[in-house]
Amino acid sequence: MLQIFLICLFGFIAINVPIGFALLITATVMMYMSGITEPSVIVQNMIRGVNSFTIMAVPFFMLAGEIMNEGGISKRIVRFASSLLGHIKGSLGYVSILTGMLFAGVSGSALADTAAVGSVLYPLMKSEGYHEERSVDLICAAGTIGPIIPPSIPFILYGVMGQVSIIQLFEAGMIPGILIGGALGIVWWFYTRNKDSYSSSRVFLWREVAAATRDAIWSLLLPVIIMGGILTGIATPTESAVVACVYAIFISLFVYRELKWKAFPRVLLAAAKSTATVFLVIGSATSVAYFISTARIPGMISEALLNVSDNKYVIILLINIILLVIGCVMDLTPALLIMTPIFLPIIKQFGLSPVWFGVVITVNLCIGLLTPPVGTVLYVGCGISKKSISQLSRAMVPYILAMLVILLLISYVPGIVTLIPDLLA
Repeated sequence: MLQIFLICLFGFIAINVPIGFALLITATVMMYMSGITEPSVIVQNMIRGVNSFTIMAVPFFMLAGEIMNEGGISKRIVRFASSLLGHIKGSLGYVSILTGMLFAGVSGSALADTAAVGSVLYPLMKSEGYHEERSVDLICAAGTIGPIIPPSIPFILYGVMGQVSIIQLFEAGMIPGILIGGALGIVWWFYTRNKDSYSSSRVFLWREVAAATRDAIWSLLLPVIIMGGILTGIATPTESAVVACVYAIFISLFVYRELKWKAFPRVLLAAAKSTATVFLVIGSATSVAYFISTARIPGMISEALLNVSDNKYVIILLINIILLVIGCVMDLTPALLIMTPIFLPIIKQFGLSPVWFGVVITVNLCIGLLTPPVGTVLYVGCGISKKSISQLSRAMVPYILAMLVILLLISYVPGIVTLIPDLLA
């Protein structure tokens, strides 16, 4: 059954069948190979996969991201970050990283973060003579922090699939997200440190920071409201997502006044399309996960890994390598939904934390967003910069290496990930 699963899934992906339908066809093949002749089993599992109050946070966070892009929130966050870092050599690179981290606290989506920040910052970096490929790659790499710093759509999906506390996942993602931002900043510093052309003529002024803060304060309060409600127990992640939408609509319409009523149909349609795609993948992946579990595929993979080694550190390395390869050929969401039911039982078998693994698998697959041939964030960068995928791939290597260092760090020092959940337990 394992061979059938792999051949069907990756065979259909190889011939460019959309991932949602590839999963659905794979589930159908596995159903008949299991001796089940009732297609209603697939339908029931698809409904079970999306019939969740927690999953409803996904479309609301997607809608909040669309509203923020349309309502001028992103450019105010960029201006705020620029007021803090604009006087440093290579300042726009650091502004890209800080803005990506701040925006991550609002949208939870790597694609939304990259598109919003890139559309504002890349033209500025290009006009100031920054290296174009390295600049857009830095924006893309910073965009992948979006699913790691809470709120995070992948954490919600992992939590639902693995029956893991989403609140603890949100808490666990904070330090790794900051570490990735710091690692990207170090790479950028090495690149710009000896280049006088990256020097800035701006001077740090408190009054400029104060003005930018006043202008962006409504935007900066959004992640505080979202995470404050979740961490204090006042609201669930789904309720916080609804609050984020209402708040984003209010400040975009009545405070910044950049979101027009006539733009609402376009914003709602964009959010609906993204939600429909994700929900089809969730439903199809839930059906595949059902047949994966009934066919004991996690047990087969566990036995195969244990035949290689029974050392948990070696097993962690092997799982990371497999996930890195999967990330190159599959987008984050379907890879997360398929790999979670396969690897989570193995992780529990070794007595490792499911919360820790949720962060590790998410960081791992976020790296896949930057690697061809399927790196979706990399393609967003191509759209922003009008560069080819090969041009961006070559310049992306240092950023990927920096993220791999952080991946290894959190893989083998799990206390970094679980520090905040343990403190707040």
